[in-house]
Amino acid sequence: MHRKTFRKEQGLPPIHLVLLFEIHPFSHIMHRMNNLRGIDLNLLVVLDALLVERHVSRTALRLNMSQPAVSHALARLRSLLDDPLLTRQGGGLAPTIRAMELSKPLAEALAQIRSVLGPDSFEPGRTKHTFRLAMSDYGAEIVLPNLLRTLRRSAPSIDLAVTQLSREGMIAGIMDGDIDLGLGVFPLLPEQILPELLLNDDYACLIDRATLPLSAQLIDLDTYLARPHALVAVHGEASTEIDEAIHAAGYARRVALIIPHWSVAPKTIAGTDLILTVARTSLKFSLEDKRLAVLPPPIPLPAIPFSQISHKRRRSDPALRWLREMIVASTA
Repeated sequence: MHRKTFRKEQGLPPIHLVLLFEIHPFSHIMHRMNNLRGIDLNLLVVLDALLVERHVSRTALRLNMSQPAVSHALARLRSLLDDPLLTRQGGGLAPTIRAMELSKPLAEALAQIRSVLGPDSFEPGRTKHTFRLAMSDYGAEIVLPNLLRTLRRSAPSIDLAVTQLSREGMIAGIMDGDIDLGLGVFPLLPEQILPELLLNDDYACLIDRATLPLSAQLIDLDTYLARPHALVAVHGEASTEIDEAIHAAGYARRVALIIPHWSVAPKTIAGTDLILTVARTSLKFSLEDKRLAVLPPPIPLPAIPFSQISHKRRRSDPALRWLREMIVASTA
């Protein structure tokens, strides 16, 4: 049995490699290296992080290393593997073909090792770390207020960088390692991405009260189909789960406004004949506007499963696991 211990240098977690040569995916990488005995196995942890982050400073932050130390490790990896591995592209790094070939078996091998030896430690109250999240303003309203209150109290050195992307953009960002977590509604996902349900929302309709009979508590189907509609879509997509349900029932609606912001959409309804059909949670502040009515849709619509998604290869990451647990608690 060959054992080699990751040294606890530069903040890297101590990992004992057990039965290294018996781990099949890892052997693919080892055979391509010239001399296993001369390799500092900490370099493989750095390589794995670089292939996920594709950025030296983000890798340094993730591993609690200095940027020069990460750059030095990358130079050593390039020499050992006789390949550039990552080349500069725009503001980040792009993997070479060989790096892409190594990415999956390396991640799987390290995940197997960590699962055998137990999870690495992560101390959020003492660790400086930046997480990159993507969500719509609807998702931000659900997640961020409670989450930030918790983080500022118990983990003040944890920072969040939040961007807004479409569903497709979030999935691509997770696949490429540009973001850590995506939060939203994802009807279809590649097998490499794992969802975690946070809550089930339902649809409601927002309409100007002045355009309804005084005693109306419902929107009838004829009115719903005859009126123009407002639609929230980040990149102008015209087809949604709402329209799929309407078409499945044999009907169609006219979308007169497509807008990318959940928070602005309700403000477009007062004083118009538009109907907005969106997640009920996003309309809670609209209840304060006496000009508007929040009513159930006149046609059955599917539930809205709001989830957080991450890459399968990141499931053993103790920092990301901790954040996922914090998000679950903040939406409970």
